Amino acid sequence: MDELTGFQRDLLYVVAGLDDPHGLAVTDEFDEYYERDIQHGRLYPNLDTLLEKALIEKRATDRRTNAYSLTGRAKREIEARREWENGYLEDDRLIP
Repeated sequence: MDELTGFQRDLLYVVAGLDDPHGLAVTDEFDEYYERDIQHGRLYPNLDTLLEKALIEKRATDRRTNAYSLTGRAKREIEARREWENGYLEDDRLIP
């Protein structure tokens, strides 16, 4: 997980959280969160990078649409990241 960009980590979290994680649904989530349009030229190359790193899988749902899902490795890496973050966020100095 440490070799990913913040955007790529966010992609993993969005794919994990959507019921139907296809490109347009992912884009809609990012547009809402980032409050600006996420261009296809940014989204799909980063999804391809996650595919190459074996963190997501892609399957065709029709001729124009692909759906994405996390691999077991991605789930383990997200859990490890959450544990690492919680080690800092549970500190009384940060969260009363």
